[in-house]
Amino acid sequence: MIRFEEGENCFNYRVVGVAVHENFVLLHQAEGEDFWTFPGGRAEFGETAEQTLKREMREELAVDVEIIRLLWFVENFFTYADKRYHEIALYFLMQFPVSSKYLVRSGSFPCEEEGSKLIFQWFPCQPELLSKLPLLPSFLPTALQELPEFVQHVIQHDQ
Repeated sequence: MIRFEEGENCFNYRVVGVAVHENFVLLHQAEGEDFWTFPGGRAEFGETAEQTLKREMREELAVDVEIIRLLWFVENFFTYADKRYHEIALYFLMQFPVSSKYLVRSGSFPCEEEGSKLIFQWFPCQPELLSKLPLLPSFLPTALQELPEFVQHVIQHDQ
């Protein structure tokens, strides 16, 4: 995976999938975390961003997604677990197959990947609800209200 550490600093390259279905959006969190994010993961060397996202969705949910388009190129700066992160993240709009058992289920559903437990859940894509969620990066509750037609470059500083 493409991640480099130098002392208290960490560089991370992440590829993210944004699934919206019937005005619900799919989020996930690692078990024990107090915030939600979009599913995805770190790219492997020699792997394209789309290959990374498809691999991550197969590993996490055993589903083959369709990549629609790139939404956001994000430079994300934040602190996590006593490390200062400089993260480059590509956010792709993705679509689950119509036959997927994961399309808009009520409640959460767990998954395990490489010993880590993840919790997935569909949330209504409503600004008043999303803005109350601890959804990171923090530009997302607003940005989800109108997905861009063309790639947007976002620089985000979260604490």
